[in-house]
Amino acid sequence: MQEIKQILHASTDLILRGKAFVADAKLREKLVELEAQMQAENFWENRENAQRVSRELATTKKTIETWENLGREEADLLELAKLTEEDDAKAVADLRSAVKEFEEKLREAETTLYLSGKFDSSAALLSIHVGAGGVDAADWAGMILRMYLRYAEKKNWKAEITEKSEAEEAGVKSATVKITGDYAYGLLKGEKGAHRLVRRSPFNSAHSRETSFAQVEVWPVIEDEGEIIIKPEEIRVETFCASGAGGQHVNRTESAVRIIHLGSGIVTSCQNERSQAQNKAAALEMLRAKLAEKKAEEIEARDRQLQGKPAKADFGGDAIRSYVLDDKRVKDKRSGYETHNPEKVLDGDLEDFIYAYLTKS
Repeated sequence: MQEIKQILHASTDLILRGKAFVADAKLREKLVELEAQMQAENFWENRENAQRVSRELATTKKTIETWENLGREEADLLELAKLTEEDDAKAVADLRSAVKEFEEKLREAETTLYLSGKFDSSAALLSIHVGAGGVDAADWAGMILRMYLRYAEKKNWKAEITEKSEAEEAGVKSATVKITGDYAYGLLKGEKGAHRLVRRSPFNSAHSRETSFAQVEVWPVIEDEGEIIIKPEEIRVETFCASGAGGQHVNRTESAVRIIHLGSGIVTSCQNERSQAQNKAAALEMLRAKLAEKKAEEIEARDRQLQGKPAKADFGGDAIRSYVLDDKRVKDKRSGYETHNPEKVLDGDLEDFIYAYLTKS
């Protein structure tokens, strides 16, 4: 019983922080502003903007309700702990189960306290690129892709592959996924960097121990075009025939689109949609996201007088996380968090790593 009471009392400070967060005037003003937008007569004329506002309002309301409910639940559990007799084994077991469930909800909610960035509540574009390591690296890039798709599935998020280039023997050369869900960008932004795999290779007869790399990039989806304006004269649009699966129409017509931003040299492409117009829209969405991130990085570099460089996905690079399958170990270099269940991690169980990164960064 004593440990149960300690857990509940220890949660008080976090509950108070959460209540202060949802009581903040800026969050309340945001809620009022979003509700006012939805009340406008012409609100649904711009369907894309209307959907964005609706999602943002739902996320904001959910955040507020979550912390209010957790505050009430903590008070109820504290009262129940006072009334529970220590020699009543069943009552103590039920209370311990309820407290464990409360702890899990509280920890999940805690991440919202670290997600106050401008684009943290946005959907995310996550790209994976093969690094050094040959066939093993391409296979590793495919494993990383599956890991994030499984994570999105566990979070009940929508994940849509917008670009995928299959490798010749196994895995992928590159892939881009659009992930839509509550705080998708805020939760996934820490996954950006090089991911290192060490394992016995299934691709050579000696099954030697090999090291391979994959590079992950994450950008926020900028749904409001007024945020980042792209003029026609600032880009070059190229079309080409899509490769891989997609049907005769996709593969035989120049439906795939590549966009080059002339000022920055940023290149985006999409080939998974059926029509050229759909692929162009998706490629422009990715370009807005990359330009928004570039702008944010420039502001951060100016304000902090720092210029961060992305980690290289090779042996001379600096991997953010290492997955050593022989040792059954996955360790994040930045937070120091480590687990000895790589199978679970590769099946999308990333919550502990994301939590550790957010709370220690």
